[in-house]
Amino acid sequence: MHQPGAASSPAGSPANPSSVPSKRKSLGGASQHFSHSQAAPGPDPKRPRAAQPIDNMSKLLARRPDRVDLTKPRASILPQQGVRKLTIKNLRPVARQDSLDQYYARAHEELTDALRYIFDRKQPRQPLERLYRGVEDLCRHGQQKQLYDHLRKCCEAYLQNDLLVSIRAGAGTSNLDALKSVHKHWVIWNSQSTTIRSIFSYLDRSFLLNQKDLQQINDMAITLFRRACFGGSRPATDLPGVAALMGMCDLVEYDRRGDARFDAALLRDSVSMVNVLNVYGKHFEPKLLSCSHAYFTEFAEERSAASLKSYITACEGLLAKEDYRCNAYNFDSTTKRQLMDDAHATLIVDHTSKLLDTESLSKLLDDNAVDAMKALYELLRLSSIQKTLKEPWSSYIKAAGSLIVNDTARGDDMVVRLLLFRRTLDVIIRDAFDRDAEFSYSLKEAFGSFINDKKILASWKTGTSKVGEMIAKHIDLLLRGGLKTLPKSLLSDSQDRADAEKSGQASTGDEDAELDRQLDQALELFRFIEGKDVFEAFYKQDLARRLLMSRSASADAERAMLTKLKSECGSSFTHNLEQMFKDQAVARDEMTSYRSWREGNGHETNGLDLSVSILSASAWPTYPDTNILLPDNVASQVEHFDKYYVNKHTGRRLTWKHSLAHCVIKARFNKGPKELLVSAYQAVVLTLFNQVEGRGGDDEVLSHAQIAAGTGLAGGDLDRTLQSLACGKFRVLTKHPKGKEVSPTDTFTVNKAFSDPKYRVKINQIQLKETKEENQATHQRVAQDRQFETQAAIVRIMKSRKTMTHAELVAEVINQTKSRGAVELAEIKKNIEKLIEKDYLEREGNSYTYLA
Repeated sequence: MHQPGAASSPAGSPANPSSVPSKRKSLGGASQHFSHSQAAPGPDPKRPRAAQPIDNMSKLLARRPDRVDLTKPRASILPQQGVRKLTIKNLRPVARQDSLDQYYARAHEELTDALRYIFDRKQPRQPLERLYRGVEDLCRHGQQKQLYDHLRKCCEAYLQNDLLVSIRAGAGTSNLDALKSVHKHWVIWNSQSTTIRSIFSYLDRSFLLNQKDLQQINDMAITLFRRACFGGSRPATDLPGVAALMGMCDLVEYDRRGDARFDAALLRDSVSMVNVLNVYGKHFEPKLLSCSHAYFTEFAEERSAASLKSYITACEGLLAKEDYRCNAYNFDSTTKRQLMDDAHATLIVDHTSKLLDTESLSKLLDDNAVDAMKALYELLRLSSIQKTLKEPWSSYIKAAGSLIVNDTARGDDMVVRLLLFRRTLDVIIRDAFDRDAEFSYSLKEAFGSFINDKKILASWKTGTSKVGEMIAKHIDLLLRGGLKTLPKSLLSDSQDRADAEKSGQASTGDEDAELDRQLDQALELFRFIEGKDVFEAFYKQDLARRLLMSRSASADAERAMLTKLKSECGSSFTHNLEQMFKDQAVARDEMTSYRSWREGNGHETNGLDLSVSILSASAWPTYPDTNILLPDNVASQVEHFDKYYVNKHTGRRLTWKHSLAHCVIKARFNKGPKELLVSAYQAVVLTLFNQVEGRGGDDEVLSHAQIAAGTGLAGGDLDRTLQSLACGKFRVLTKHPKGKEVSPTDTFTVNKAFSDPKYRVKINQIQLKETKEENQATHQRVAQDRQFETQAAIVRIMKSRKTMTHAELVAEVINQTKSRGAVELAEIKKNIEKLIEKDYLEREGNSYTYLA
């Protein structure tokens, strides 16, 4: 007999449990058969019986008579019976003997049932793990393709018959309702497809991953939803997806117009949805760009009627919102680029005439609208028309600058106004134009144009540069009064100080550094003028007055300014100016020598300390001589010094300029003594009252005529001197009758009740303003010197070249004289004619020959 699952072992060998083969499961469910064609060997006759172990299997078989004793010789090896077949059957339990086909069918039904529950938004009845195992078993059984087709068919049927119907039911009548419905069901489908993907993940990983023609479950879910809601490559107009796309465009429109129906979260999620569904670029983006173009066009038409500033502000705000919206709601970068390009073209390029209108720009610049100009610059920088802003920019500077230079009524304020104007433009370039070098260059060109325009300067009737004169006077004001003479708007701001620190310069917060910066600003204007000889003439006069009357606010600033001029124009330009400083140093040494000589010769000073400044006539300006009757002690000291100097320097002669002198005198008043700092004219007048002191009553009164006779002063010099002493801030004399003007009938007495907290009081001389005749004379002298310089240049050129054509000579003369001042062609021609008359040149046709 053969028992299922039993195996034969050799006779006489010990039963080894490990030698018994284990039971094998059969996937197919059929019994397995093994054939043995060789008889098992019998017991070993040579082995002693006592050494043979007891066979446990034999005992077991002895207790069960229905079993075959395997220790006995098997019938299969009996020669009279032949070889027999051994059959081993599967020991599967009775409960698992169901047909596998039924098992796979049941698994398939469970998956279908689970899908139905998922589509109904319910939890499947079977555990997800069991469903997953069912998918795995079906895949291992070779039903992957059938399972995938079944899944796709179920999903497609659900989307077309159930979900699409639900979407349409919730779409309502507006695009926004359609968008909300589509997005709502997209969220539902996402959740459902996630559950489906987790159940069928084995199918995804083991089969679909390697298939080129079949989509993975996630891609299939997206594709099916897209086809259900949006259709194919060209969406049908009756599908809810088309209305949903328009709903997204409506949301953008609501945001632009500030409509309360705008839903930021819905727009952001909708953009993500159309990106996932792959309808963003083909369907949504063209609709959005079309709607946006219509909005930009409408916006530009509405705002273009407003002022330029309002239009710029509106455009800046719109572009900022568009940029923010593209970033905040995850629009694609290509969408953002096309959207912004369309906005720039519609708002800026199509309205260039408005943005670059000279009159409108002039109003912005007049109002110093830095923010608006910055916005305009940024708007134009985004387009190719930015550089066209330079033309109206330059035109405005020329027009505004010409008005300042031509304003003869405010000539004294010309340079301050030009500096304020330049300061405003510099701030615009710094803060609005991002320090654009091209606009800085345009500014310099425009300034040079209107400052040197002969037609513009014709209103002053000076014949030379009026701006050069006024720059020299402005620098004189700075060097005399310092920063307190300037308006606060000209001083450095925090940004200027920060820039100075970055560049390693001295901080403009320091007063000396700020004064140096203001001098540099004045030199910026000086660089523009062509008539630098006019500046030199007036600067020389003002420098002399500051040096002789000790009116400089800072000696270091004076030296620094001279260094700047030398660096700017060369040593020949500052030669006379440097000589003036040298004369001051020589005069101090001369006075030290004189005092030593005076002490050695026993000359008495009579309580007078004399200080004399000796000036070189060629380096200093010319001053008129004035006859004045000096007090005896002063006159004697002047005479002593004159003799000393003439004896020491043979061939030299001193000319005394008393109008430039000043002194300190001691005065006694009822409330105490004072020291008065006065001019020589004021001192001469005051000392006259020493002659009538103590007479009492009317005898201490001096009339206007008596003062004139006692001092030698007359006319305006006497009147201004008396006015400064009796009608000014410090009234050491009393005028009878009282009044601000001095007349020949007035009388004067000492104001013994005068008092002041300071011991030393400076009484300023009332300055006579420069008359038009004197100013015109200075300009004429400069023009005459320019003619001499032009003739000298012509002679130098012809001496070196011998022969030149007219055009060549004129060009060379202009080149050599441009550093001093521009000479007109007519003036050059006149000077050539003068030199021909003087036999320096000879004309031969259109050429000139130098005559040795």
